[in-house]
Amino acid sequence: MSDPYVLRADAVQAPPVTFWHRLQHLGPGFVLSAAIVGSGELIATTALGAKAGFVAFWVILVSCLVKVAVQVQFAKHTILTGKTAMQTLDDLPGPRIGKARWTVALYFLIMLIKFIQMGGIIGGVALVMNMMLPQVSVAIWALLMAPLTSVLVYRGYYNVVEKICLLLITGFTLFAIAALIFLQYTPYAMDWAQLGTGLSFSLPSSAVIYAFGAFGITGIGGEEIIYYNYWCLEKGYARHTGPNDGSEVWAERARGWIKVMQADAVCSMIVYTSVTAVFYLLGAAVLHARQEVPEGYQLLEVLSSIFTESLGPWARIFFMVGAFFVLYSTLFAGLAVWGRLFSDIFSHFGWMDFFDLKQRKRSIGILSWVVPLIWAFLFLSIKLPLFMVLSGGIAGSVLLLLVIYATLYFRYGTATGQFDSSWRFDLVFWVSILAILAVSVYGIYSL
Repeated sequence: MSDPYVLRADAVQAPPVTFWHRLQHLGPGFVLSAAIVGSGELIATTALGAKAGFVAFWVILVSCLVKVAVQVQFAKHTILTGKTAMQTLDDLPGPRIGKARWTVALYFLIMLIKFIQMGGIIGGVALVMNMMLPQVSVAIWALLMAPLTSVLVYRGYYNVVEKICLLLITGFTLFAIAALIFLQYTPYAMDWAQLGTGLSFSLPSSAVIYAFGAFGITGIGGEEIIYYNYWCLEKGYARHTGPNDGSEVWAERARGWIKVMQADAVCSMIVYTSVTAVFYLLGAAVLHARQEVPEGYQLLEVLSSIFTESLGPWARIFFMVGAFFVLYSTLFAGLAVWGRLFSDIFSHFGWMDFFDLKQRKRSIGILSWVVPLIWAFLFLSIKLPLFMVLSGGIAGSVLLLLVIYATLYFRYGTATGQFDSSWRFDLVFWVSILAILAVSVYGIYSL
Protein backbone atom coordinates (compact mmCIF):
# COMPACT_ATOMS: atom_id res chain seq x y z
CA MET A 1 0.00 0.00 0.00
CA SER A 2 1.38 3.40 -1.01
CA ASP A 3 1.88 6.30 1.35
CA PRO A 4 -1.46 8.21 1.50
CA TYR A 5 0.42 11.49 1.93
CA VAL A 6 2.31 11.12 -1.36
CA LEU A 7 0.49 11.42 -4.69
CA ARG A 8 1.70 8.89 -7.25
CA ALA A 9 0.40 8.18 -10.73
CA ASP A 10 0.43 4.42 -10.08
CA ALA A 11 -1.94 4.81 -7.08
CA VAL A 12 -4.86 6.35 -8.99
CA GLN A 13 -8.18 4.56 -8.91
CA ALA A 14 -11.43 5.16 -10.75
CA PRO A 15 -14.08 6.59 -8.40
CA PRO A 16 -17.41 4.84 -7.79
CA VAL A 17 -20.16 6.15 -10.05
CA THR A 18 -23.33 5.25 -8.13
CA PHE A 19 -24.47 6.43 -4.72
CA TRP A 20 -24.50 2.90 -3.28
CA HIS A 21 -20.96 2.25 -4.48
CA ARG A 22 -19.87 5.55 -2.93
CA LEU A 23 -21.21 4.38 0.41
CA GLN A 24 -18.68 1.53 0.32
CA HIS A 25 -15.88 4.11 0.36
CA LEU A 26 -17.09 6.08 3.38
CA GLY A 27 -14.88 6.22 6.47
CA PRO A 28 -13.37 9.61 7.40
CA GLY A 29 -16.80 10.76 8.58
CA PHE A 30 -17.00 7.82 10.99
CA VAL A 31 -13.76 8.91 12.64
CA LEU A 32 -14.95 12.51 12.65
CA SER A 33 -18.31 11.62 14.24
CA ALA A 34 -16.50 9.75 16.98
CA ALA A 35 -14.48 12.89 17.74
CA ILE A 36 -17.50 15.22 17.64
CA VAL A 37 -19.95 13.28 19.80
CA GLY A 38 -18.22 13.43 23.15
CA SER A 39 -18.27 15.66 26.18
CA GLY A 40 -19.67 18.55 24.19
CA GLU A 41 -22.77 16.63 23.14
CA LEU A 42 -23.32 14.51 26.24
CA ILE A 43 -22.48 17.15 28.84
CA ALA A 44 -22.82 20.63 27.35
CA THR A 45 -25.72 19.97 24.94
CA THR A 46 -27.77 18.22 27.61
CA ALA A 47 -27.08 21.08 30.03
CA LEU A 48 -28.20 23.61 27.40
CA GLY A 49 -31.41 21.66 26.95
CA ALA A 50 -31.88 21.82 30.71
CA LYS A 51 -31.49 25.61 30.68
CA ALA A 52 -33.41 26.55 27.53
CA GLY A 53 -36.00 23.77 27.29
CA PHE A 54 -37.49 22.63 23.99
CA VAL A 55 -37.69 26.12 22.50
CA ALA A 56 -34.09 26.13 21.24
CA PHE A 57 -34.19 22.64 19.73
CA TRP A 58 -34.25 24.04 16.20
CA VAL A 59 -31.02 25.93 16.92
CA ILE A 60 -29.31 22.60 17.67
CA LEU A 61 -30.41 21.15 14.35
CA VAL A 62 -29.38 24.23 12.36
CA SER A 63 -26.00 24.41 14.10
CA CYS A 64 -25.19 20.84 13.07
CA LEU A 65 -26.37 21.31 9.47
CA VAL A 66 -25.03 24.71 8.53
CA LYS A 67 -21.30 24.24 9.14
CA VAL A 68 -20.71 21.35 6.74
CA ALA A 69 -20.11 23.61 3.72
CA VAL A 70 -16.86 24.89 5.27
CA GLN A 71 -15.78 21.31 5.97
CA VAL A 72 -16.50 20.30 2.35
CA GLN A 73 -14.59 23.29 0.93
CA PHE A 74 -11.52 22.45 3.03
CA ALA A 75 -11.69 18.76 2.11
CA LYS A 76 -12.15 19.59 -1.59
CA HIS A 77 -8.88 21.54 -1.50
CA THR A 78 -7.26 18.53 0.19
CA ILE A 79 -8.38 16.09 -2.52
CA LEU A 80 -7.34 18.38 -5.38
CA THR A 81 -3.88 19.14 -3.97
CA GLY A 82 -3.06 16.17 -1.73
CA LYS A 83 -1.76 18.61 0.89
CA THR A 84 -2.11 18.13 4.63
CA ALA A 85 -3.85 20.68 6.83
CA MET A 86 -0.56 22.19 7.99
CA GLN A 87 0.72 22.40 4.42
CA THR A 88 -2.37 24.34 3.42
CA LEU A 89 -2.07 26.65 6.44
CA ASP A 90 1.58 27.17 5.55
CA ASP A 91 0.50 28.23 2.04
CA LEU A 92 -1.57 31.14 3.37
CA PRO A 93 -0.23 34.70 3.01
CA GLY A 94 1.64 36.35 5.85
CA PRO A 95 4.96 36.34 7.70
CA ARG A 96 6.91 33.37 8.94
CA ILE A 97 7.92 32.68 12.52
CA GLY A 98 11.13 30.74 12.10
CA LYS A 99 10.52 28.14 9.40
CA ALA A 100 6.73 27.99 9.87
CA ARG A 101 4.06 30.37 8.62
CA TRP A 102 2.32 32.42 11.30
CA THR A 103 -0.85 30.36 10.76
CA VAL A 104 0.93 27.12 11.69
CA ALA A 105 2.46 28.76 14.77
CA LEU A 106 -0.95 30.11 15.82
CA TYR A 107 -2.53 26.70 15.38
CA PHE A 108 0.21 25.17 17.53
CA LEU A 109 -0.53 27.65 20.34
CA ILE A 110 -4.25 26.91 20.11
CA MET A 111 -3.56 23.18 20.36
CA LEU A 112 -1.61 23.75 23.57
CA ILE A 113 -4.85 25.05 25.12
CA LYS A 114 -6.62 21.99 23.71
CA PHE A 115 -4.38 19.87 25.95
CA ILE A 116 -6.41 21.19 28.88
CA GLN A 117 -9.68 20.32 27.15
CA MET A 118 -8.58 16.76 26.41
CA GLY A 119 -7.44 16.46 30.02
CA GLY A 120 -11.02 17.24 31.01
CA ILE A 121 -12.31 14.56 28.64
CA ILE A 122 -9.99 11.85 29.98
CA GLY A 123 -11.15 12.97 33.41
CA GLY A 124 -14.75 12.55 32.29
CA VAL A 125 -14.06 9.01 31.15
CA ALA A 126 -12.38 8.30 34.48
CA LEU A 127 -15.39 9.69 36.37
CA VAL A 128 -17.79 7.48 34.41
CA MET A 129 -15.65 4.42 35.12
CA ASN A 130 -15.55 5.38 38.81
CA MET A 131 -19.35 5.61 38.85
CA MET A 132 -19.52 2.05 37.51
CA LEU A 133 -16.67 0.66 39.63
CA PRO A 134 -16.20 2.97 42.63
CA GLN A 135 -13.67 0.58 44.19
CA VAL A 136 -11.10 2.09 41.82
CA SER A 137 -10.38 5.80 42.34
CA VAL A 138 -10.89 8.44 39.65
CA ALA A 139 -7.15 9.12 39.58
CA ILE A 140 -6.31 5.46 38.91
CA TRP A 141 -8.93 5.27 36.16
CA ALA A 142 -7.44 8.36 34.48
CA LEU A 143 -3.98 6.82 34.58
CA LEU A 144 -5.36 3.53 33.20
CA MET A 145 -7.26 5.15 30.35
CA ALA A 146 -4.10 6.85 29.03
CA PRO A 147 -2.06 3.72 28.20
CA LEU A 148 -5.20 1.81 27.14
CA THR A 149 -5.88 4.41 24.46
CA SER A 150 -2.21 4.46 23.48
CA VAL A 151 -2.22 0.71 22.83
CA LEU A 152 -5.12 1.09 20.41
CA VAL A 153 -3.66 3.91 18.30
CA TYR A 154 0.13 3.93 18.59
CA ARG A 155 0.76 1.94 15.42
CA GLY A 156 -1.20 4.55 13.49
CA TYR A 157 -3.04 2.22 11.11
CA TYR A 158 -5.99 4.05 9.56
CA ASN A 159 -8.09 0.90 9.05
CA VAL A 160 -7.84 0.06 12.75
CA VAL A 161 -8.83 3.61 13.73
CA GLU A 162 -11.80 3.56 11.34
CA LYS A 163 -13.10 0.19 12.58
CA ILE A 164 -12.84 1.10 16.27
CA CYS A 165 -14.54 4.44 15.62
CA LEU A 166 -17.33 2.63 13.76
CA LEU A 167 -17.76 0.36 16.78
CA LEU A 168 -17.88 3.35 19.14
CA ILE A 169 -20.35 5.17 16.89
CA THR A 170 -22.61 2.12 16.78
CA GLY A 171 -22.44 1.91 20.56
CA PHE A 172 -23.30 5.53 21.30
CA THR A 173 -25.96 5.74 18.55
CA LEU A 174 -27.80 2.69 19.90
CA PHE A 175 -27.42 4.15 23.38
CA ALA A 176 -28.91 7.48 22.33
CA ILE A 177 -31.87 5.87 20.56
CA ALA A 178 -32.54 3.50 23.46
CA ALA A 179 -32.32 6.36 25.98
CA LEU A 180 -34.95 8.33 24.05
CA ILE A 181 -37.24 5.28 23.86
CA PHE A 182 -36.82 4.50 27.54
CA LEU A 183 -37.62 8.12 28.36
CA GLN A 184 -41.17 7.53 27.12
CA TYR A 185 -41.66 5.06 29.99
CA THR A 186 -40.75 7.62 32.62
CA PRO A 187 -42.76 10.55 34.05
CA TYR A 188 -40.78 12.79 31.67
CA ALA A 189 -42.15 11.32 28.45
CA MET A 190 -42.26 13.85 25.58
CA ASP A 191 -45.25 14.65 23.41
CA TRP A 192 -45.64 16.17 19.94
CA ALA A 193 -46.69 19.55 21.35
CA GLN A 194 -43.34 19.90 23.13
CA LEU A 195 -41.44 18.95 19.99
CA GLY A 196 -43.57 21.44 18.07
CA THR A 197 -42.36 24.30 20.26
CA GLY A 198 -38.79 23.26 19.54
CA LEU A 199 -39.37 23.40 15.80
CA SER A 200 -41.31 26.70 15.73
CA PHE A 201 -38.19 28.76 14.88
CA SER A 202 -39.01 31.18 17.67
CA LEU A 203 -36.63 32.19 20.42
CA PRO A 204 -37.53 34.18 23.54
CA SER A 205 -34.99 36.74 24.67
CA SER A 206 -34.24 34.73 27.81
CA ALA A 207 -32.98 31.83 25.67
CA VAL A 208 -30.78 33.81 23.27
CA ILE A 209 -27.56 33.33 25.22
CA TYR A 210 -28.20 29.59 25.47
CA ALA A 211 -28.93 29.43 21.75
CA PHE A 212 -25.58 31.05 20.95
CA GLY A 213 -23.87 28.65 23.29
CA ALA A 214 -25.59 25.69 21.65
CA PHE A 215 -24.63 26.84 18.17
CA GLY A 216 -21.01 27.24 19.13
CA ILE A 217 -20.53 23.89 20.80
CA THR A 218 -22.61 21.49 18.67
CA GLY A 219 -21.83 20.00 15.30
CA ILE A 220 -18.49 20.21 13.56
CA GLY A 221 -15.94 22.70 14.87
CA GLY A 222 -12.69 24.17 13.62
CA GLU A 223 -10.54 21.37 15.00
CA GLU A 224 -12.74 18.67 13.44
CA ILE A 225 -12.49 20.39 10.04
CA ILE A 226 -8.70 20.21 10.37
CA TYR A 227 -8.88 16.57 11.53
CA TYR A 228 -11.04 15.64 8.54
CA ASN A 229 -8.22 16.67 6.21
CA TYR A 230 -5.95 13.90 7.54
CA TRP A 231 -8.62 11.20 7.45
CA CYS A 232 -9.56 12.04 3.85
CA LEU A 233 -5.90 11.66 2.90
CA GLU A 234 -5.46 8.40 4.80
CA LYS A 235 -8.66 6.93 3.36
CA GLY A 236 -7.13 7.56 -0.06
CA TYR A 237 -9.41 10.16 -1.64
CA ALA A 238 -6.46 12.30 -2.77
CA ARG A 239 -4.18 9.35 -3.54
CA HIS A 240 -6.83 7.76 -5.77
CA THR A 241 -7.37 11.11 -7.52
CA GLY A 242 -3.65 11.34 -8.23
CA PRO A 243 -1.40 14.30 -9.12
CA ASN A 244 -2.96 17.01 -11.26
CA ASP A 245 -1.69 16.55 -14.82
CA GLY A 246 -4.15 19.08 -16.24
CA SER A 247 -6.08 16.46 -18.18
CA GLU A 248 -9.85 16.04 -18.39
CA VAL A 249 -9.38 12.45 -17.20
CA TRP A 250 -7.86 13.75 -13.95
CA ALA A 251 -10.66 16.31 -13.60
CA GLU A 252 -13.35 13.63 -13.97
CA ARG A 253 -11.55 11.43 -11.46
CA ALA A 254 -11.33 14.34 -9.01
CA ARG A 255 -15.05 15.06 -9.39
CA GLY A 256 -15.82 11.45 -8.58
CA TRP A 257 -13.77 11.32 -5.39
CA ILE A 258 -15.07 14.73 -4.28
CA LYS A 259 -18.59 13.28 -4.59
CA VAL A 260 -17.50 10.39 -2.36
CA MET A 261 -16.17 12.89 0.20
CA GLN A 262 -19.41 14.89 0.06
CA ALA A 263 -21.45 11.73 0.69
CA ASP A 264 -19.14 10.89 3.60
CA ALA A 265 -19.55 14.38 5.08
CA VAL A 266 -23.34 14.29 4.76
CA CYS A 267 -23.65 10.80 6.28
CA SER A 268 -21.47 11.75 9.24
CA MET A 269 -23.53 14.92 9.69
CA ILE A 270 -26.70 12.80 9.90
CA VAL A 271 -25.11 10.66 12.62
CA TYR A 272 -23.82 13.42 14.88
CA THR A 273 -26.91 15.59 14.33
CA SER A 274 -29.21 12.74 15.37
CA VAL A 275 -27.22 11.88 18.49
CA THR A 276 -26.81 15.53 19.46
CA ALA A 277 -30.56 16.07 19.07
CA VAL A 278 -31.28 13.14 21.40
CA PHE A 279 -29.01 14.50 24.14
CA TYR A 280 -30.58 17.92 23.86
CA LEU A 281 -34.08 16.42 24.14
CA LEU A 282 -33.02 14.46 27.24
CA GLY A 283 -31.95 17.68 28.91
CA ALA A 284 -35.08 19.56 27.81
CA ALA A 285 -37.52 16.81 28.78
CA VAL A 286 -36.02 15.75 32.10
CA LEU A 287 -33.88 18.48 33.59
CA HIS A 288 -35.74 21.55 32.31
CA ALA A 289 -38.99 20.08 33.63
CA ARG A 290 -37.36 19.65 37.05
CA GLN A 291 -35.71 23.08 36.84
CA GLU A 292 -32.46 21.32 37.62
CA VAL A 293 -29.15 22.04 35.89
CA PRO A 294 -26.44 19.82 37.39
CA GLU A 295 -22.88 21.05 37.04
CA GLY A 296 -20.62 19.23 34.63
CA TYR A 297 -20.25 15.50 35.08
CA GLN A 298 -22.79 15.41 37.94
CA LEU A 299 -25.27 15.51 35.09
CA LEU A 300 -24.47 11.87 34.30
CA GLU A 301 -25.45 10.75 37.78
CA VAL A 302 -28.67 12.79 37.72
CA LEU A 303 -29.76 11.50 34.31
CA SER A 304 -28.97 7.91 35.22
CA SER A 305 -31.08 8.27 38.37
CA ILE A 306 -34.10 9.29 36.27
CA PHE A 307 -33.93 6.02 34.33
CA THR A 308 -33.16 4.03 37.47
CA GLU A 309 -36.22 5.37 39.30
CA SER A 310 -38.52 4.48 36.42
CA LEU A 311 -36.99 1.35 34.90
CA GLY A 312 -35.00 -0.26 37.70
CA PRO A 313 -31.35 -0.58 38.83
CA TRP A 314 -30.25 -2.16 35.52
CA ALA A 315 -30.88 1.16 33.76
CA ARG A 316 -27.97 2.80 35.59
CA ILE A 317 -25.51 0.28 34.16
CA PHE A 318 -26.99 0.80 30.70
CA PHE A 319 -26.67 4.58 30.99
CA MET A 320 -23.11 4.52 32.28
CA VAL A 321 -21.93 2.09 29.60
CA GLY A 322 -23.51 4.34 26.98
CA ALA A 323 -21.88 7.41 28.52
CA PHE A 324 -18.51 5.63 28.38
CA PHE A 325 -18.94 4.96 24.64
CA VAL A 326 -19.76 8.62 24.02
CA LEU A 327 -16.91 10.11 26.05
CA TYR A 328 -14.29 7.54 25.12
CA SER A 329 -15.00 8.00 21.41
CA THR A 330 -13.72 11.59 21.65
CA LEU A 331 -10.66 10.46 23.59
CA PHE A 332 -9.80 7.72 21.11
CA ALA A 333 -10.46 9.67 17.90
CA GLY A 334 -8.70 12.72 19.33
CA LEU A 335 -5.52 10.81 20.16
CA ALA A 336 -5.54 9.06 16.78
CA VAL A 337 -5.35 12.38 14.93
CA TRP A 338 -3.14 14.27 17.40
CA GLY A 339 -0.13 12.08 16.58
CA ARG A 340 -0.49 12.94 12.90
CA LEU A 341 -1.28 16.59 13.54
CA PHE A 342 1.66 17.34 15.84
CA SER A 343 4.03 15.37 13.64
CA ASP A 344 2.96 17.59 10.75
CA ILE A 345 3.42 20.73 12.88
CA PHE A 346 6.88 19.59 14.04
CA SER A 347 7.81 18.99 10.40
CA HIS A 348 6.99 22.60 9.56
CA PHE A 349 9.07 23.73 12.52
CA GLY A 350 11.97 21.83 10.95
CA TRP A 351 12.20 19.22 13.75
CA MET A 352 11.43 16.20 11.52
CA ASP A 353 10.26 15.23 8.05
CA PHE A 354 6.56 14.32 8.06
CA PHE A 355 6.83 12.89 4.54
CA ASP A 356 9.52 10.42 5.53
CA LEU A 357 7.32 7.42 6.29
CA LYS A 358 9.73 5.97 8.85
CA GLN A 359 10.05 9.27 10.73
CA ARG A 360 6.30 9.84 10.65
CA LYS A 361 5.48 6.39 12.06
CA ARG A 362 8.06 6.81 14.82
CA SER A 363 6.72 10.27 15.73
CA ILE A 364 3.09 9.09 15.76
CA GLY A 365 4.05 6.14 17.95
CA ILE A 366 5.92 8.27 20.51
CA LEU A 367 3.22 10.95 20.64
CA SER A 368 0.52 8.30 21.05
CA TRP A 369 2.15 7.24 24.33
CA VAL A 370 3.22 10.65 25.63
CA VAL A 371 0.17 12.81 24.81
CA PRO A 372 -2.50 10.89 26.81
CA LEU A 373 -0.21 10.82 29.84
CA ILE A 374 -0.01 14.62 29.64
CA TRP A 375 -3.82 14.75 29.42
CA ALA A 376 -4.12 12.54 32.50
CA PHE A 377 -1.63 14.53 34.57
CA LEU A 378 -3.35 17.79 33.61
CA PHE A 379 -6.65 16.36 34.85
CA LEU A 380 -5.05 15.16 38.09
CA SER A 381 -3.47 18.60 38.60
CA ILE A 382 -6.44 20.83 37.75
CA LYS A 383 -9.28 18.47 38.82
CA LEU A 384 -11.98 20.65 37.21
CA PRO A 385 -13.17 18.62 34.22
CA LEU A 386 -16.05 20.91 33.24
CA PHE A 387 -13.81 24.00 33.26
CA MET A 388 -11.18 22.08 31.32
CA VAL A 389 -13.62 21.04 28.62
CA LEU A 390 -15.09 24.53 28.30
CA SER A 391 -11.59 26.01 27.94
CA GLY A 392 -11.41 24.20 24.64
CA GLY A 393 -14.45 26.13 23.48
CA ILE A 394 -12.57 29.39 23.92
CA ALA A 395 -9.68 28.12 21.82
CA GLY A 396 -12.19 26.71 19.34
CA SER A 397 -13.66 30.16 18.68
CA VAL A 398 -10.26 31.44 17.56
CA LEU A 399 -9.61 28.27 15.57
CA LEU A 400 -12.88 28.61 13.67
CA LEU A 401 -11.85 32.09 12.56
CA LEU A 402 -8.54 30.70 11.30
CA VAL A 403 -10.34 27.92 9.41
CA ILE A 404 -12.73 30.42 7.81
CA TYR A 405 -9.78 32.56 6.68
CA ALA A 406 -8.16 29.48 5.15
CA THR A 407 -11.29 28.27 3.33
CA LEU A 408 -11.97 31.74 1.94
CA TYR A 409 -8.43 31.81 0.59
CA PHE A 410 -8.88 28.34 -0.92
CA ARG A 411 -12.13 29.38 -2.58
CA TYR A 412 -11.09 32.75 -3.99
CA GLY A 413 -7.29 32.79 -3.95
CA THR A 414 -6.34 29.44 -5.49
CA ALA A 415 -7.04 27.50 -8.66
CA THR A 416 -8.70 24.71 -6.66
CA GLY A 417 -11.41 27.16 -5.57
CA GLN A 418 -12.48 27.58 -9.19
CA PHE A 419 -12.77 23.82 -9.76
CA ASP A 420 -16.47 23.04 -10.34
CA SER A 421 -17.55 26.12 -8.40
CA SER A 422 -21.23 27.08 -8.44
CA TRP A 423 -23.37 29.90 -7.09
CA ARG A 424 -25.51 27.37 -5.20
CA PHE A 425 -22.58 26.05 -3.21
CA ASP A 426 -21.26 29.58 -2.70
CA LEU A 427 -24.62 30.59 -1.23
CA VAL A 428 -24.53 27.76 1.30
CA PHE A 429 -20.83 28.39 1.91
CA TRP A 430 -21.43 32.05 2.78
CA VAL A 431 -24.40 31.24 5.01
CA SER A 432 -22.12 28.81 6.85
CA ILE A 433 -19.31 31.37 7.16
CA LEU A 434 -21.56 34.20 8.35
CA ALA A 435 -23.22 31.95 10.93
CA ILE A 436 -19.86 30.75 12.28
CA LEU A 437 -18.48 34.29 12.32
CA ALA A 438 -21.48 35.57 14.26
CA VAL A 439 -21.12 32.89 16.92
CA SER A 440 -17.32 33.15 17.17
CA VAL A 441 -17.38 36.94 17.51
CA TYR A 442 -20.20 36.72 20.04
CA GLY A 443 -18.32 34.09 22.03
CA ILE A 444 -15.11 36.09 22.12
CA TYR A 445 -17.03 39.29 22.99
CA SER A 446 -18.85 37.49 25.82
CA LEU A 447 -15.52 36.58 27.41
